[in-house]
Amino acid sequence: MPRPPVVDPSAVDPLTRPRWRQACRALLAKLLGEFAYEELLCPEPVPGGYRLALPDGPEYRFAARRGAYGSWQVDPGSVTADGSPADDPFEFLLAARALLGIPGDTSGHLVRELTATLLADVRLAVGALSAAELAELDHTALEGYQSGHPWLVLNKGRLGFSAADSAAWTPEARTLQALGWLAVHRDLAEYRGTGPLAEAEALYRAELDPEVLADYRQLLAGRGLDPAHYLLLPVHPWQWDETVLPLFAPWVAEGRIVPLPADHDLRLPQQSIRSFFNVTTPHRHTVKLPLSVLNTLVWRGLPTERTLAAPAVTAWIHAVRAQDAFLREECAVVLLGEVASVTVEHPYYARLPEAPYQYKELLGAIWREPLGTQLRPGERGRTLAALLQSGADGRALVAELISRSGLSARDWTARLFGVMLPPLLHFLYRYGTVFSPHGENAILLFDAHDIPVRLAIKDFVDDVNLSDQDLPELRTLPPEVAAVLLREPPAKLCQFLHAGLFIGVYRYLAPLLEEWLQLPEPEFWGLLRSEILAYQARFPELAERFALFDLLTETIDRLCLNRNRLLLDGYRDRSERPHAAVYGQVANPLAVQPAWLPTPRDRVVSPAP
Repeated sequence: MPRPPVVDPSAVDPLTRPRWRQACRALLAKLLGEFAYEELLCPEPVPGGYRLALPDGPEYRFAARRGAYGSWQVDPGSVTADGSPADDPFEFLLAARALLGIPGDTSGHLVRELTATLLADVRLAVGALSAAELAELDHTALEGYQSGHPWLVLNKGRLGFSAADSAAWTPEARTLQALGWLAVHRDLAEYRGTGPLAEAEALYRAELDPEVLADYRQLLAGRGLDPAHYLLLPVHPWQWDETVLPLFAPWVAEGRIVPLPADHDLRLPQQSIRSFFNVTTPHRHTVKLPLSVLNTLVWRGLPTERTLAAPAVTAWIHAVRAQDAFLREECAVVLLGEVASVTVEHPYYARLPEAPYQYKELLGAIWREPLGTQLRPGERGRTLAALLQSGADGRALVAELISRSGLSARDWTARLFGVMLPPLLHFLYRYGTVFSPHGENAILLFDAHDIPVRLAIKDFVDDVNLSDQDLPELRTLPPEVAAVLLREPPAKLCQFLHAGLFIGVYRYLAPLLEEWLQLPEPEFWGLLRSEILAYQARFPELAERFALFDLLTETIDRLCLNRNRLLLDGYRDRSERPHAAVYGQVANPLAVQPAWLPTPRDRVVSPAP
């Protein structure tokens, strides 16, 4: 199971000074905007823009557009330091670290993660496509052209990956890869499956060519091992080399973990880097693997208890849809279930509850239903995050899609909300259940004219949360589901829609639609509010739930993702996964009498001539 070869220095042509400066300029603008949104920085308005004076550095000035939830959209070309064009985020962080209050140990790791993110941005720019070309890609290929989490500044750090690993295994590498497999003795591994995959043998017959499965079993038998005593699972080659072999060496030595050759299928990594599309045999499942890499706040492993419970959670979510005609027929929502899993718990770390959580997520696999088998004729899928992308020509992909649809920007946006909100609201109001519909978990299905027609949702066991209220719909929850899904108070449950969707995606989409298609941002949020009210009018019997799960409050808590990395968890180990920080409140653009936007005169501040 070899690692990728060392990168030949002569092959690093993409890393040129112009590309590096362009990536730095864009990231500095994003840093200023997101840090200001989280009130890590407090720029002050001045004629022609905004001013930020650093006690230990230069005075920065820039132009910015203000929007909903107190957001900032900084113009990359407008940023200056003491009057000269500025495009160096490292210099900014060094000068601002005392003002930001970044601890010394965090600052050192921060430079490394910032560098890795910029290097990924440079790689992403190589081979970039126009908006029209992006619109032609299927959902598997489109993953390799997306810029990552729009809110997190350090969104592609992947700490643990070498340059060669990044060139081979990241989505922007756009490289088909083979995955090796392992056979793990059943006294170390557990299998769970739902429906027709209740038994492991059914999964293996579906996922492996007959000759591959036969070869695996013959290899085990040739070593004097009984194949019936082993479970099979794919493993990321990086994880095998860096984590599995070093930490599971005793059981490899005993023959209770046996490395196997790669199967015959080639796969592409998704934006999460640990989930893979099967490109060779698309009807086979997407596979999600643990990867002990620190990326976007957390180690990307697979928690043992959640991996075990994933199929049971899927069975419950599918059952809710099956018995609800609104979800099943009118919304026709697609729920991409995690239908099978193999979990391997480390025997020593399992006895150390105080150990860092990364050591509880080392080895396993989850098989998720592929999107392609759920599509109707003429449908095409795109993650919600794709709507925030722009082509190499500078044109926004969403502008291209709306142009192809033949609809006005207002009507297309209303269709978008009409597809996304009803199923999400129905789960929230009727079942006290929320998904985290962020840009990668929510997948839009479009018709042949690029009009949104349906919603697909994925990642249940990690991102489904339940109300902590005594709701009748949750009293019959299967015990294995109740044991693993988190319970949250009503306001926090609503935050999954506000933070994951409205703030995490829509606050970036609204400015794109205003810039490219002249849809005023207040109208954008008015359409969203109207969709929520339309659902409530459709189901008046749920009035108590509308009050309980109130999405229309005047203010909401400000969740902060960058503040978490800089000031709270940093890069320190802990026994539980970190959560988003809360800092202050922001005005809710969906409120009854919204007062969320500055006056038109102040909303867009242009640089001084």
